[in-house]
Amino acid sequence: MRVGFVSLVGRPNVGKSTLMNRILKMKLAITSDKVGTTRNIINGIYNDLDSQIIFVDTPGIHKPSNKLDNLLNRKSYANTDGVDVILFLVDGSTGIGKGDQFILEKLKGIETPVFLVINKIDRVSREHLLKEIDQAKDLYPFQEIIPISAIKDDNINELKKTIKKYLPEQEKIYSEDELTNVSSKFIASEMVREKILALTHNEVPHTVTCYTEQFKEEKDVIHIHVLVVVERDNLKKIIIGKGGKLLKEVGTLARHDLEVFFGKRVYLETYVKTLKNWREEEKYFLELGLKEDE
Repeated sequence: MRVGFVSLVGRPNVGKSTLMNRILKMKLAITSDKVGTTRNIINGIYNDLDSQIIFVDTPGIHKPSNKLDNLLNRKSYANTDGVDVILFLVDGSTGIGKGDQFILEKLKGIETPVFLVINKIDRVSREHLLKEIDQAKDLYPFQEIIPISAIKDDNINELKKTIKKYLPEQEKIYSEDELTNVSSKFIASEMVREKILALTHNEVPHTVTCYTEQFKEEKDVIHIHVLVVVERDNLKKIIIGKGGKLLKEVGTLARHDLEVFFGKRVYLETYVKTLKNWREEEKYFLELGLKEDE
C-alpha cells in the first residue's frame, strides 16, 4: 500500500483547490479568483485499492501587503516540510512568472521531490505548452513535469499514478471513512464565505470571516447558523443587500452545496455582524468559545 502526504503549493488562483476537489471527486475546498481565498491548511484524503494520498491544500503564496498575507505565506511554506511530494502548480495560460520563480527559490535545497504541475492546459496550444516545459527545465530540477487541466479532468489519472511511485510502502494513516482534517462546522462556514466572495466580487475584501455558531445534526436534516463578520458597516450593508436580497442568495447557494456535501437536507441561517478591529473580534469569539479553524 502506497501512503503519504502531498503538498499543493503555488501562487493564488493557479488551481490548487480545484485540483484537490477534482481528485477527491467532491467539493471540499472553496474556490474563488480572489487572493487569500484559501486561508487554512485543508487536508483531503484520497483512497483507492492500492494507495492513500493525503493532499495538503495551502494558501496561495503572494507578495504580502498586510499581516494576514504574511501569515498565509508562512502557513504555505511550513507545509512543504515533512511531506513526501510537493506539487508546484503554475497557470499554463500565463506561464512561469516572477512570483512563481520567487517560490522556486524558496524550494531550492529541499530533498522532497518537487513536481511541476502545469494547470489550465485547456487554454493553451500544444506549441505554447512545449515551450513552457522547455523553459521550466532550466529553472529548477523538477522530479516530474506533468501538464493537466483540473477543471476538464485532463491527465489527472496520470498525475495520481506518478505521485504513487514516490510514496512509501506503509499502512493507511486514516480510516477510509475519513475525508479531511477539518470539521463539519468549518466546512459550513467556508461554503458561506465562498458565496459571499463570488456574489460581491471586488466590493468585499477577502478578510471577511465566517463562523459556524450552531451545527445540529439530526437523522434527516442539519440545522446550521453561520455568522459573517466584517470590519466596516458599509461592508455589512453590501453583504445583506437591498431588502436582504444578497444575503438570501448567499444562503440559497451555500445550502445547495452543503446538502450535496452532507447528503442531507440543510436549514441554513446567516447573520452579519460588524467588529471593527481584530482585538474586538478575538474577544467576542473567545466569549462564544469559537475559533476560525474549528
